[in-house]
Amino acid sequence: MTGPAPLQKKKLEGGLYTRRPVIEAKLGELIALPHGEIMTRCAADDEADPKYIPSECLMYLVRSNRENAPGIYFETVYTSLLQRVMEQLPPEVDSNLTNSEIRSEALGAFAELLAADRMNYDEGIDYYEICFKDAVAKLRKNAARKPDRLKNRSRPLEPHSDDPDGGEFSPEIEKAGGCMDFDKYFGSHDRSRLAEAISTLPEQQIAILEMLKNEIPIDSEDPEIFTISKALGKAEKTIRLQRNQALKKLSEILRKGEI
Repeated sequence: MTGPAPLQKKKLEGGLYTRRPVIEAKLGELIALPHGEIMTRCAADDEADPKYIPSECLMYLVRSNRENAPGIYFETVYTSLLQRVMEQLPPEVDSNLTNSEIRSEALGAFAELLAADRMNYDEGIDYYEICFKDAVAKLRKNAARKPDRLKNRSRPLEPHSDDPDGGEFSPEIEKAGGCMDFDKYFGSHDRSRLAEAISTLPEQQIAILEMLKNEIPIDSEDPEIFTISKALGKAEKTIRLQRNQALKKLSEILRKGEI
């Protein structure tokens, strides 16, 4: 390939939508680099940094990896892209949903869009490669319109094991494919404290918890079902371990009143 693949969404007046010239130029530079260099550049978070990768480019890099098996490269770029989405979710939204619920709804919806696109190109999300910030803003507005899903459940989360590497949680925490009823176990805690506690976790664990809150299963025998394992390109066992570590850490923080 001599350049980035074109978008496929057609304009009403004819012709295809195109990326901004600066994004096309940056993509031409990026796709010529080895994956190791791109992964290194994903760490740059200052737009003034010459190594900074625009969000539109991250979107392209994730989508263009469609034919390849998930691995460390896909995980790095995908996680960076999810972080860009989370950075655009504002702390205050005039809605009947709490900030954490809006973030959860938006992130889960975005992850589902990417998972579907990974299986079959979805021209409906081409706009994320044209104006990422605007596309996420619309995603956020749609999430804010969702009805409040909070259920009055108050059973606190308690792990079965004191294993510092994650341990095993009660069988009740598991549903088909490793999904869990997040609100059931954290319903007794103030949601603002819970959201703050979650924000202290590693980025990958945050993404896992946000998808769990959207009832997305860890894995499934059905290849058509969107799962966290597919989204992050990680083995089921690894996702479960990361989930257990995150939930145990949250339980410790909330129990000790550290936040």
